[in-house]
Amino acid sequence: MSTKTAKEGNGRRRALKVIAGVVVVAIAGAVVGILKIFPTGQEPAQATSAGNAVASPTVAFVWPRLLVTNVKSLQVGQALSFNYPLQTTSSMIVKIGVKADNGVGPDGDIVAFSRICQHQGCLISYLAGTIMEGSCPCHGSQYDFLHNGNVATGPTTLPVPRVLLEFDAATGDIYAAGMGPPVIYGQGPRGDTNPTDLLQYDLQGGQIVTQITTTPM
Repeated sequence: MSTKTAKEGNGRRRALKVIAGVVVVAIAGAVVGILKIFPTGQEPAQATSAGNAVASPTVAFVWPRLLVTNVKSLQVGQALSFNYPLQTTSSMIVKIGVKADNGVGPDGDIVAFSRICQHQGCLISYLAGTIMEGSCPCHGSQYDFLHNGNVATGPTTLPVPRVLLEFDAATGDIYAAGMGPPVIYGQGPRGDTNPTDLLQYDLQGGQIVTQITTTPM
C-alpha cells in the first residue's frame, strides 16, 4: 500500500470516529431532554406563598398513629389540647359524657377534633354542659361534637375536621390515627373531602408530629 493510500485510510478512520462521537453526544442529549419532560420522580411538595400546600401525586403519605392519652386521664367535660397531625395544627380531645357518633372508649363518648375553625382559622374551645359543642370566639361559629363536628351555627358553612381515634380496650390508651374530612382550614382547597387530598394537604406545610403532649384547655 502506498503512503498516500495509507494516509487516506487513516483520515477516513479518524473521520468515522468523530462522527460516532457526535452521534453518541446527540443521543445522550436527547435522553436527558426526555427525562426532563417525563421525570421518573417528583420532589417533595412545597407550600405556596399563600400557605396552601401543593402536593405531588407521586409522594406517599401515611397518617401518624400516636398515643394521645389514657382513658383514665379524661374527665367528663374537660378538653385537652394537642397538636396533630402537624406541630402547627392544634386539635382537642374531650370526653363529653354522652355517646357520640364515632366516639371511642368504654362509653363511646370520647371524641377529638381540629381546633382550627373552618370560617377564618381561629382556635375553637369546648362548651360543656347542656350544649356539647366546639365554639369559635372570633365570630361565634359552633360545631356539634355529638355528630361528627357538623355545623351547629354559622357563619361557618363547613364542619370542623374530626381526628380519627383508636381505642385499646386492654390498656385504655387512645391513639390519633388520622383526620376526617374536610381539609383542615388553611391547608388546602376549602371543603375538599377526598381522602387522598386529605393526606396530601393536611400533612404538608409544617413538621409532622412524632409525639403528642396534651394540655388542659
